[in-house]
Amino acid sequence: MSDEVHTVAIMGSGPAGLTAAIYASRANLAPVVIEGGDVTSKTDLPGGQLMLTTDVENFPGFPEGIMGPELMDRFRKQAERFGTIFKPGRVVKADLSQRPFRIEVEDTYGGTSYSLKAQCLIVATGASAKYIGFEGEQEHLGKGVTTCATCDGAFFRDKHVVVVGGGDSAMEEATFLTRFASKVTVVNRRTTLRASKIMADRARENPKVEWKLNRTVVGVIGDSKYLKGVKLQGTNEDEGVEEVLDVGPDGGLFIAIGHSPNSEVFGEQLALHDTGYIKVEGSTSRSSVEGVFVAGDIHDSHYRQAITAAGAGCKAAIDAEKWLESQEL
Repeated sequence: MSDEVHTVAIMGSGPAGLTAAIYASRANLAPVVIEGGDVTSKTDLPGGQLMLTTDVENFPGFPEGIMGPELMDRFRKQAERFGTIFKPGRVVKADLSQRPFRIEVEDTYGGTSYSLKAQCLIVATGASAKYIGFEGEQEHLGKGVTTCATCDGAFFRDKHVVVVGGGDSAMEEATFLTRFASKVTVVNRRTTLRASKIMADRARENPKVEWKLNRTVVGVIGDSKYLKGVKLQGTNEDEGVEEVLDVGPDGGLFIAIGHSPNSEVFGEQLALHDTGYIKVEGSTSRSSVEGVFVAGDIHDSHYRQAITAAGAGCKAAIDAEKWLESQEL
């Protein structure tokens, strides 16, 4: 495939991207969705962060809750119903200097790389999990260290696992892991938690969850296959002594400290906040480049909810449709 020209190209297949696809396809814009994701990664999947989420209890229309992957499958099927085109791979380069915009895609699922062109672009590339950077972190990824409780929790049945973080993601992962683990220890660099009250209370009330507050992870102990211990350092002057948390002989460490926006592909072509999130104009989805619209976690570092991402996808598709009409495209 080479230099196919589309009216609308959507980067990303999470709640924002797929909602944009539903609206754009119903408007007869024949959108193409570049799914994203990496076949070599357990945490970078088409469908966005909900692919790594267990029970979704706060998405309207599902009073009994729904699994994240099932919800995203329903999003996709609805977009397909109205004619959305899906293409595998992730965008590695985007030229926004002229229209139609040129997008280069690396097919990480075994196909060949390709390029396409689009008169209009909706960016819904989301955000990726952050790592801590402690000694042995990367070497032990997949060998006791992970960022995905949904993917790997079942491997730690009746084991001791550690969750690092104090936000909603950390509390959700800690609570989920109690389904498998014999004990879950939450490590947080502060005494207070950033998580919402309901999520924090749920973790605190779980008898399997223990706490190591005012601590950071500085290393791990293990061999080529298993994790045996997690090295902690106090964050206060009177708690600066290093300690080793025993998780052996084959425990786990789950990192849940937040995300980074996936905006690197644009370089300096789009206006970004200091944190890397894409700037939009007021309450619209318009970026600093005419014809480029933004939706979801790639510009929203505050709410970070599936429902707000879906709403942003709706806005982006409507803004794109109105802009295309004004350009007579």
